[in-house]
Amino acid sequence: MKYGERLTETPPGELATGERSTRNRVARSILDHGPSTVADLAQRLGLTQAAVRRHLDALLADDVVAAREQRVYGARTRGRPAKVFALTDCGRDAFDQSYDALATEALRWIARAAGGGEQGEAAVAAFARARMDAPEQTYREAVDAADPADRTEALARALTADGYAATAKSAPGPHSGEQLCQHHCPVAHVAEQFPQLCEAETEVFSRLLGTHVQRLATIAHGDGVCTTFIPRGSGPGAHAPQTDTSASTSVRTAGRNPA
Repeated sequence: MKYGERLTETPPGELATGERSTRNRVARSILDHGPSTVADLAQRLGLTQAAVRRHLDALLADDVVAAREQRVYGARTRGRPAKVFALTDCGRDAFDQSYDALATEALRWIARAAGGGEQGEAAVAAFARARMDAPEQTYREAVDAADPADRTEALARALTADGYAATAKSAPGPHSGEQLCQHHCPVAHVAEQFPQLCEAETEVFSRLLGTHVQRLATIAHGDGVCTTFIPRGSGPGAHAPQTDTSASTSVRTAGRNPA
């Protein structure tokens, strides 16, 4: 049986998985060894150069790698220098990074430097609120420009532009209101240990929408989506469907997402 015939008989799902696995190996080899030529990659990975080029084409299309001319030191040989392929910033971000660990250690240091205990927690909370100052101004511009009935949707669009993949929809159940759902959280792993990050964000939502809001679920708490309830009719007199009016308590006791 020929190689091409075996590929034809491979189930599509398995073939796709194999393609992704090999593509990841190509990217990992560049990460480990630095900018590489097609010949370098083929030799290291035991692939044909044609196969390597095919995977590189896909990685180029996904902005995982970028091509550039190889630097030549000394006398040039005839012909154009071979191209080398290097990881882009996007490509590096696809691999494990230590950003979460660094952020967690920094917040622990802040808490210890402030004296630990309640003072340490207060210092972390102050950092979390300060962190939200710049985003709050950006979100406010979007919310204030929208009609009152569309402000939650405007906030969702602004959050999505910041990488939170947010949506807004009517809240289910007997209470009149909306749910702001964030399907991604860039700081979820850090917020798992420091809920002050979630609490500061909830406070910002409340100020932007002019009403008390309530966190029903958070990704950091183990839920699939960060869900915030916004009562219908933004204004100082609006109330959430439960009696707890503490944003801090809402975050720490968030249940499963009801959506």
